[in-house]
Amino acid sequence: MARRPKPSAREALPEDLVENIVDIDVTSEMEVSFLEYAYSVIYSRALPDARDGLKPVQRRILFMMSEMGLRPDRGHVKSARVVGEVMGKLHPHGDTAIYDAMVRMAQDFALRMPLIDGHGNFGSLDDGPAAPRYTEARLAAPALAMTNHLDEEVVDFIPNYDNQFMQPEVLPAAFPNLLVNGSSGIAVGMATNMAPHNLGEVIAAAQHLIANPDAQLDDIMAFVPGPDLPTGGKIVGLDGIRDAYATGRGSFKTRATVQVEQISARRTGLVVTELPYLVGPEKVIEKIKDAVTSKKLQGISDVVDLTDRHHGLRLIIELKNGFNPNAVLQQLYRYTPMEDSFGINNVTLVDGQPRTLGLVELLQVYVDHRIGVVRRRTTFRLGKKKDRLHLVEGLLIAILDIDEVIQIIRSSDETAQARERLMGVFDLTEIQANHILELRLRQLTKYSRIELEKEQEELRQAIAELEEILASEPKLRKLVSDELGEVAASYATPRRTVLLESEATAALAGAAPAPAGRKAPVQLEIADDPCWAILSASGQLARTADQQELMDGGQRIKHDVFTSVVRTSARAEIGAVTSLGRMLRLQVVDMPTLSPGSGTPNLAGGVPAREFITLAKGETLVALAPLNAVLALGTARGMVKRVSPDYPLNREDWEIITLKPQDHIIGVCAAREDEDLVFLTRHAQLLRFPASTVRPQGRTAGGVNGIKLGDEDSVLFFGAADPTDDAAVVVTIASASAALPGTSPGSAKVTALAEFPAKGRATAGLRAHRFLKGEDQLSLGWAGHGPAKASTSAGVVRTLPVEHGRRDGSGVPLSQPIDAVGPALG
Repeated sequence: MARRPKPSAREALPEDLVENIVDIDVTSEMEVSFLEYAYSVIYSRALPDARDGLKPVQRRILFMMSEMGLRPDRGHVKSARVVGEVMGKLHPHGDTAIYDAMVRMAQDFALRMPLIDGHGNFGSLDDGPAAPRYTEARLAAPALAMTNHLDEEVVDFIPNYDNQFMQPEVLPAAFPNLLVNGSSGIAVGMATNMAPHNLGEVIAAAQHLIANPDAQLDDIMAFVPGPDLPTGGKIVGLDGIRDAYATGRGSFKTRATVQVEQISARRTGLVVTELPYLVGPEKVIEKIKDAVTSKKLQGISDVVDLTDRHHGLRLIIELKNGFNPNAVLQQLYRYTPMEDSFGINNVTLVDGQPRTLGLVELLQVYVDHRIGVVRRRTTFRLGKKKDRLHLVEGLLIAILDIDEVIQIIRSSDETAQARERLMGVFDLTEIQANHILELRLRQLTKYSRIELEKEQEELRQAIAELEEILASEPKLRKLVSDELGEVAASYATPRRTVLLESEATAALAGAAPAPAGRKAPVQLEIADDPCWAILSASGQLARTADQQELMDGGQRIKHDVFTSVVRTSARAEIGAVTSLGRMLRLQVVDMPTLSPGSGTPNLAGGVPAREFITLAKGETLVALAPLNAVLALGTARGMVKRVSPDYPLNREDWEIITLKPQDHIIGVCAAREDEDLVFLTRHAQLLRFPASTVRPQGRTAGGVNGIKLGDEDSVLFFGAADPTDDAAVVVTIASASAALPGTSPGSAKVTALAEFPAKGRATAGLRAHRFLKGEDQLSLGWAGHGPAKASTSAGVVRTLPVEHGRRDGSGVPLSQPIDAVGPALG
């Protein structure tokens, strides 16, 4: 190993040496060096170009895929192959950065119009994509509009990083990609964040700007009212959007799209079908669970994610009973990403310099770029047409005497001599002579004079049109506008995002409007307001507001009239009495609410009673009843009982009467001491007697005799009526027992209850309806405060005619069958 020589004494400096020491300020040097680095990051990586809306890596991916022939009509190739080609030829950075950019251009939830057609797992809002060796890709159809005509010198080409390949400085971009797909990027000292927009709206605005170069922001916003996010949702408040369009900076709120649905008989849920931009369901679920655990959120019992690729997003947030859905939703907006803020910062490269642009400026930069592209393309095509015309004209000259042309070529010693002789004899240019010399002998037979003259005329016509476009700025701008319209016709889709002027318009349907000038407070839990609990003839349970006009008239489902109505409150408990003498406890808040909406509420919005209670075979729900009143029960065999409200507090169901074999309950009502109890039998016998004559009994008692029944007779109706009520009526509908359903409408009779005097309990009563020929029974009967409501077999609710007659009088023939009779709400 050689030894290092010992240091020798310093040699003497030359006498003519002049020392020049330069002092450099470290601060200035750092600033200059840092700015050079920052500019490199801004220009070469982070910010998009305002003309095509692409960052360098995105532009290189699309260009290389176009060069590889990965068109939409061809098969997919491995993503790793594309990444390798881009990295090896154009982009001197890691494969991860290239693949991430490629993945984003294929995600339909990230871009409003994806530019890459991905095959395989390209990720979701909550999960990343598979490795590039597992996925495949090709260009999407809109990407062709970005790369078309690159071979016609429409843009400048620049060398790649090692000067071996050429790449476009910018893509032709047949649509405003920067506005349509948006962009985001973080550079040194600046960042960009641009929202996606609707292609049809943006192109319409660009066409308006082309036709009206002096258009103002209000004119453009008539076409582009706001962003159109890929995932839909709602944008609440448009002031921030206008600020962003005017200055290039602003913000807006995005909200999930939510509907209130009855997810089970007793549970209401908030169903989320669209989330804010770039917010995934797993993130929302996690935030909801955290907020519920920390007790920031109340009223939520469960969250279920039913999202799949076939039906899209469906997130069900199940609510606890008694909580206002609108109030819970407001909490979700506050504590979870179901409401998110998007900040617009339109920083983009214009002529290589970062600038913050408003909407009009962004469109103007694009329009100028597109006009330049079309002008260069037209110039290129004009040159090609002129070159071809020049060759065709030479062929026409030569074909007139093709034998002499062949003789000149055969007699020449070399190509140069043949070229000179052809140019001298036929007055051809060097280009024309070379073209003739390069033709094979067999090709000369193809060129007939007629065909060449036809091509010559077509070329001259095309040249004239191209020159006319280049000579007229209005025609050039019209051509650009027409091509934009063709792109919109091919790729435009309807708007997905709903724009709301203010937060007041974003409330759930059915919520009370806020008073003018202030925001209405929303109670989290449902208030204990008065309401009606309703049981319909078709077995639907529901509750509605304490407003009589809501329930008068209107169309309902078949057979649907009210058979039992109880005045209560939203957070109270009521009882449900079955035909076998059982009473079940029901929570009123569990019942679905019927909202007035547009017109009369439809009881089809109720929930079947079987969803609330479990009934034995042959058991039916007879009526609803309050738990704090003395109830009167009537059975099919004529028994009557008044029950004291001494019900167990620790049970959900119990017996309130001991029935005899083959007997069942017909009617239940809350009867005061001053009211009369009314029995109505199938043989049209009516008996009314004071309720005070029946003393209240305990739950296990079997009751006493109420009405004396004839042979084969049974009770059809039992209820209570106020003897002082002048509007109290008796409704009887007669029919033939042997007739098929719907074939014999029968007859109806409405009689004032006052025409039937009170009799003693356990007597037979009076005749209420005289049967016509063919009639032998009552099919329906009802007594109470009028006017009564009836439902036809077609489901049409109607008020019965009030025609008083004798106690033994017959009814009025019906035009169509009546299937149900019940009280009006009042």
